[in-house]
Amino acid sequence: MRKERLIVPVVVALAVAWAVAQYLASVLFERELARALVDLEGRGELVVERSGVERGWLSSSGVVQISPVLGDGWRLELPYAARHGVFSTRIEGGAHPSTGPRQLRLFGDWLPSSPPRWHARYQTLGGTLEGSIQLAPFLISQGPRELDFRGGQLSFGGQYGDWRLRARLQPWRLTDGVATLESGPVSLESRYAYTAGAHHFTQHDLLRIEQLAWQQPGLELEAHDLLYLSHMQLDDSELRIDSELTLAAVTVADQVLLSGRVAMEVSRINADALRAALAGLRREAAQAREIAPRELLARLEPELLAILIDSPRLDLEAVDLDSPMLGLAARGDGALFFDPRRLEELSPSRLDDTSEQARWLARLDGDFTWHEVPTVVALWLGLPLSTRDLEIDVIRGRVRVNGRPMPSLWR
Repeated sequence: MRKERLIVPVVVALAVAWAVAQYLASVLFERELARALVDLEGRGELVVERSGVERGWLSSSGVVQISPVLGDGWRLELPYAARHGVFSTRIEGGAHPSTGPRQLRLFGDWLPSSPPRWHARYQTLGGTLEGSIQLAPFLISQGPRELDFRGGQLSFGGQYGDWRLRARLQPWRLTDGVATLESGPVSLESRYAYTAGAHHFTQHDLLRIEQLAWQQPGLELEAHDLLYLSHMQLDDSELRIDSELTLAAVTVADQVLLSGRVAMEVSRINADALRAALAGLRREAAQAREIAPRELLARLEPELLAILIDSPRLDLEAVDLDSPMLGLAARGDGALFFDPRRLEELSPSRLDDTSEQARWLARLDGDFTWHEVPTVVALWLGLPLSTRDLEIDVIRGRVRVNGRPMPSLWR
């Protein structure tokens, strides 16, 4: 009898524990989703909203809408439906991209195929999310133009403050009359780590294009193993971007036209001013009114100029290019600096004026070295044929080569 009396309290306790765990699972999912969307918008490039949100213990749903801060060039809607479990939540949804002022849907209005579907699983205890999306092949024709896309797959995952993206696209081909551009397979690996509100962040990207080919009558150009590496970091003081492009080979008529690598870095972009400029950009976009680009630049002029206060610099860390077909090689390095003194004399909103462009160019100083310059280049520049290195100096926007003014290359 005593055991039978314990059955009801045990069942009630288990039911209460399940209900509490179920409630906590739905609350944690909602909290993490809201935090992730806020931080995605915190980068500054996007506007992220949610609509039609329905929250429940067992399930929830809604639509995430993503668009650029300015303009109406594109929009992405991500409807989702989540089924909450005690230990994990299963999420399914679709992707509805649209383009242009009329917001024509890519799948349906432009392409005769259904929108891609995606699915993911959120682990309640670990706070991790893993998901994927499958891109179906399609063929679209418009007069002499034809796009043949053969599908692909994207996978994403991570947790709050640290996300990863992997994508692989099968070869695709664009035909325009007698000209054809073919690319692929293409793969992308990206990792994005950040603090709350994206106040600090680092982003690593690795893009690989196994083949890129352009064909037209009289010309066949092929590039093999294009590799692009990028590392972007925003900290307390600056935004810094390191990038490197590697070309295994660009061939024409079975001869190597170009191969090698170029590495560069952009640094000293003032972090606080950049965050202020992005906040101002979001503020202007939130007013939901048409504004000309020149007027927008004028409104944000103080913030944009403040970005330059630390003297931004471009470092060409390595150039190592070879052209066996032309018998040329380029190996060098150098740096270019921006003079931040008297920034009030500059105006980003008037950069379409030639006199304003001259004022900006006059702020550039730097030097570059081209090692072991080919004789034909020295001849082209009017230098002695015995010249081995080119010392390229930029002084207040004016270029000098080995101490001489840069000659006109087009006569």
